[in-house]
Amino acid sequence: MSTAHAEGVIKKIIREVGRGCDQKGQAASETLVAFMVKAVVLDPRNEFNVDRKLTQQDVSHLVEMCVDRLTEDGSPSLDTIKMQVYFDMNYTSRSEFLQEHQRVLSTRLDPVSWDITHTRAQTQPDLEDLYRRIVGYVLLSSGAGSPDDLNTVRETTAALQSVFPQPELGTFQSLSRKNKEQQLDELTAVVTGIRLFNKFLKKGGDGIDDPLPATSGRMESSLIQTQDLAWRYTALLEAPPAGESNEPPVLLRQALYNVRQHQALLKVIMADVGLCARQTVSLQTDLASHLQILKEAVQSKTAVATSLVFPQFRALARLWSGLQDQMVLLDVLEAVALGLQPFLLAQSQCFPPTQLDLLLQGSKVRSDEQRMAESADERVCSKEVRGQSWLFPETIENFSELPLQYRGMCNPRIGVLRHQDKYYVFSSREAAERFSSSPDDFTSRVAEQARSFPELIQLLQLHQHFTGASEAVCRSDSSTQTDTHLLETNLVTSYQWNEWELRRLALKLANLRSRVTHSTQTHLSHLRQDISSQTFLPKEASSQSTSVAQTKPFIE
Repeated sequence: MSTAHAEGVIKKIIREVGRGCDQKGQAASETLVAFMVKAVVLDPRNEFNVDRKLTQQDVSHLVEMCVDRLTEDGSPSLDTIKMQVYFDMNYTSRSEFLQEHQRVLSTRLDPVSWDITHTRAQTQPDLEDLYRRIVGYVLLSSGAGSPDDLNTVRETTAALQSVFPQPELGTFQSLSRKNKEQQLDELTAVVTGIRLFNKFLKKGGDGIDDPLPATSGRMESSLIQTQDLAWRYTALLEAPPAGESNEPPVLLRQALYNVRQHQALLKVIMADVGLCARQTVSLQTDLASHLQILKEAVQSKTAVATSLVFPQFRALARLWSGLQDQMVLLDVLEAVALGLQPFLLAQSQCFPPTQLDLLLQGSKVRSDEQRMAESADERVCSKEVRGQSWLFPETIENFSELPLQYRGMCNPRIGVLRHQDKYYVFSSREAAERFSSSPDDFTSRVAEQARSFPELIQLLQLHQHFTGASEAVCRSDSSTQTDTHLLETNLVTSYQWNEWELRRLALKLANLRSRVTHSTQTHLSHLRQDISSQTFLPKEASSQSTSVAQTKPFIE
């Protein structure tokens, strides 16, 4: 089956499963349906052969099973999968959260900014309306008050007039669009700094709320309840009651997986909340320091140079913006944590507190810390278990930062086994020794268990066991030869790339169009041509002849 055809079949299955869920009154996202389809196919109990092409009967059976799993009532396993999908779709990194916040803020501000930068006010009412729009932009951009609050608008207008009087609107309108946007940002920063300083002096600051410290009390309370449930479920699995339980062990394990997943996700969120708290404290400290410096600079002075106070106002606005980002991020994290609560309903209905107390009669409930403390002395003896690499806290630096497999839910003080550049921890010394005897066998058994309980894939971070294997890299000696000139060259000597050279040529051709050439011929010049000849000048030569001899004739 080609890749395109396989993708088409998968999309068709996902659509049919989603349609079946809608018919039963259960809404299921495409991501959830896709995960469930993969989970059902991987489950060996369903006997789907991934290497064989699915028939129409197989597709119908697969769709029916997925719909049944997605519409099942009171299933802790389904709730855990929904929790994982919800978290993946709603949680992201801090930087991406803040980028999304800035994008939403820009979406709100862009129409206002465009309206201000493209308005050409001529009359006095138009100028006043433009000034009010600038005030509204400052309030929206700074987040320091509502544009609908009359007192806030008056205070902002007064602060704006102190640095940007209304008569300067003419100069503002003559600027380019980019310069207008830069000046709007500059005015927003300065006016926000002025209002923050007035609030510090208790002379204004209407509509500016005090930034609350980042707290996670609600999440901590939820985490404590979840941890308590996890400890109770673990105790029930370790020491089952003497009487016959009404609930099957599978359901109990699913409930434990549910609360453990909730615990892991809450810890991820709370780590971000803790970082928010530290950054909020740092920003508040810097804000108080700048306010005190500014107070000392303007104290008992009737006039202060703008070069002295404007940088401080801009710094105040920047710190205030950072505090707002942390507050927005905290609100988002609290909303994500609150959205996890509905996915605990199924396990709480399967094991109500009264029934759980009844099942735990005579059992000792221990916390994770107590379990680790009790098993800390059961350390693996590396000399007895040869052929494996064992790590301990005293033998390696940054021991707590090792990337432990399966979320490191066991006790690392017993010993960390390094196998194929992966690190494994265990619940007891006996378990560690058994695992070290055949690590590959046990890891494959964990993957097989995850096929039956798909929620374990994300809970234990087993994604590498279910990704498609890449083809082996083949290496061989080879050589290539590249021709010097693949194509015949065709150089145009008259080609010019220089713009100014082309301009000169255009001017020359334009001038030639207005020129006329005059010529005349005469009879004397008609059909005449220049003729040249070459002569050889005579040589200067001399010769010597014999001497002239004469005789004396006879005289008569």
